Formats: sequence, structure tokens, C-alpha cells
Amino acid sequence: MLETSARLLKLLSLLQQPKEWSGAALADELGVGVRTVRRDVDKLRNLGYPVDAVPGVAGYRLGSGAALPPLLLDDEEAVAVAIGLRAAASGTVAGTEESSVRALTKLEQVLPSRLRHRVALLQQVAVTPAGGPSVQPDVLLAVAAACRDHQRLRFDYSNHDGTATTRTTEPHRLVHTGRRWYLVAWDLDRTDWRTFRLDRLEPRIPTGPRFTPRDEVPDIATTNRGVAYGGYRYQARILVHAPAEQVADRFGPSVATVTPVEGAEAGATLVETGANTLDEIAFYLGRLEYPFEILSPPELIERVRELATRLAASLPPS
Repeated sequence: MLETSARLLKLLSLLQQPKEWSGAALADELGVGVRTVRRDVDKLRNLGYPVDAVPGVAGYRLGSGAALPPLLLDDEEAVAVAIGLRAAASGTVAGTEESSVRALTKLEQVLPSRLRHRVALLQQVAVTPAGGPSVQPDVLLAVAAACRDHQRLRFDYSNHDGTATTRTTEPHRLVHTGRRWYLVAWDLDRTDWRTFRLDRLEPRIPTGPRFTPRDEVPDIATTNRGVAYGGYRYQARILVHAPAEQVADRFGPSVATVTPVEGAEAGATLVETGANTLDEIAFYLGRLEYPFEILSPPELIERVRELATRLAASLPPS
């Protein structure tokens, strides 16, 4: 049988799992009787842990209290939290940098050396994306709550050309690409799925009535297309003469959508991407190792011609 302190820690770890435990199941896990489980639950409550009784099944679950009690994290959870805090400290959500650094300092202070080494190793080999526009925490929380509670969300939105609109949506989910936050939602006025950048969005509170989530939820390809292609000043379509699986290795899902072209020559791939400058798209195309044709927009074709002329003029005579 475990000592009382060790048993309490194991009981707390079990209760932190997102499930309801019967007294008998907890007794089996701990190797004690049901009466001992009841006494240990009372001890946790005295320590400030809100352990709720589940009616009807003589069970328990960990509830929410007035204050945040200490949490028990396993190795994988501790590493995940540390990495998440480091990402938050980079400023993707406005106003959370300082609090993220404080929380990360507290966590790393108590991490075992084996976990601290894993966190440091991941940080060394990972490439941090270029910082994108920050999002106000109250905006992020308001949109997340509307997604969770299936409540209509009206908001003022600034399009990529600076024009302001008011949108009424059924919010579905949030997407984070490492640079920006996006909302995927059903636009009631346009009767179609749309992707919105959160840094351009200002929710109108309170939110609207509840709605029933739609069955035709967009798949990951649809979401990625909105993130990679929509919401930018320029949208480009490029025909790449290479198989789609090879082209996909050159573009991340948040950078471009890659679609095999049927009925064309073997190995042709359509790439759709977007950016706020033509030079950014040209940079990505310049890194391709495969022949390609720019289908649109005309401005990109002209800009690539100008860049090619300038680069050719900079070369010494052969």
C-alpha cells in the first residue's frame, strides 16, 4: 500500500484526468478501500482542491474552485506546457509576454534535469517563425468562447485593402499557423465558409443566439486554403511541373495549398498561395527546384520579369 502522501498525489493525478471516477474504481487504482478513498478526498478538499461528488454513481471529479490549486503534470505534459509558454513569450498574443515569461521561469525552476534538457534541445533545433501581428487576449478569448458555446458572433472586420465590414457568423474553430490566428466560420451573409484574421477582427459583445453546428464542416484542406490563400492583398496561382507530393515538401500547409492537376501532363501540380507583397511570393517561387508557370495575377508576372531583368543585369559578362 502506498504511503498517505504518495497516495494523495496519485489520487490527485487520477482526478486531474478529464473523466468521472467511481469510488470503487479509485479504490482499485490506489489499492485501498472505498472508505479510505473518501477520507483522502476530504484531505484534498482541505488542501484547497475542489473535488466534486458525482450524484448517482457515488463518484468524484475535479471541479473548478475560487483559486487555482497546484497541478500535477506528467513528463510529456510538462514539456508541452514549457514549449507553449516559450511560444507565448514571443508575443503572438498581445499582453501575455511578461506573464508567460514569469510562468515559464517558475516551471523551468522545478523541471527535472532530464525534462529541462528536452525543452532546451527542442528550443535549439526549432525554427521560430517570423513574428506576426499580435492579437488582444480579450479578442482571442471571446472568439474561442463563441466557438465552444456555438453562439453566433458578429464582429467588425478590416479587409486586406483596408475597407471595414460587419460580419455575422457561426464560428467553428480557431487556427494558429505560428504567425497568425485565424477564425474559420460560416458567414451568414455570404452563405459560405470564410477564414478571418483575428488581428483584423473586433467582436461585438454580447454574442448572438446559439446555433446548431453544421454537418458540412470544412476539411483541413479547405481551412488551409483560407489561411494560405485568402485574406492577403495578392493571391497567386502557379502551375508547377512536378508531382504534388514533391511540391508539398517545399510549401507548408499554412503557406500554400497544393493540388494535383488531373488531365494534364503527368506530375503537374497547382499551387495557390497569398501574400501582402509580390516580392514575398517571388521569393518562395525562386526557391523552387522545379519548372513552373505563373497563372495569376498579372502583377506577379510583371514583377518577376522586373526581378529577372535586375538579377541578370547584376551578373558579370560571361
